[in-house]
Amino acid sequence: MSIRPRYAEAILNGSKQVEFRKRRIADDVTHVVVYATAPVSAVVGAFAVNGQHTSSPPSLWRRFRRVGGISRDLFFDYFAGREQGTGIHVGAVLAPAEPLPLLDSVGVARPPQSYQYLPSETAGRVLAGMTRVAHGS
Repeated sequence: MSIRPRYAEAILNGSKQVEFRKRRIADDVTHVVVYATAPVSAVVGAFAVNGQHTSSPPSLWRRFRRVGGISRDLFFDYFAGREQGTGIHVGAVLAPAEPLPLLDSVGVARPPQSYQYLPSETAGRVLAGMTRVAHGS
């Protein structure tokens, strides 16, 4: 999943606990590999999917504004003209020792516009090279 660097970092540091998307991801997706867009342009981590919640943008905002890691204005700009949106609940967060080049680590030449499904063997290999990120309490 392509995510702007500031939001990718917020997921990794535990301050962003919900990732907002215009469309749901498939219900059988267990993990999201996080590709931080330019200027990072690398895989910086992954997270377990702890469910999804789809509803109207105002409802999503009311429910997740404290853990969404985004300002109200940017949130509503993102969902402008949309009747529905999805909040993906961020579970356990994983990170590699160093950011991973997309082609070398995932075998994908171009980053996805939003997200791309990976073959399970590829996803398993990428996730196996990461360790769980501990967040302070």
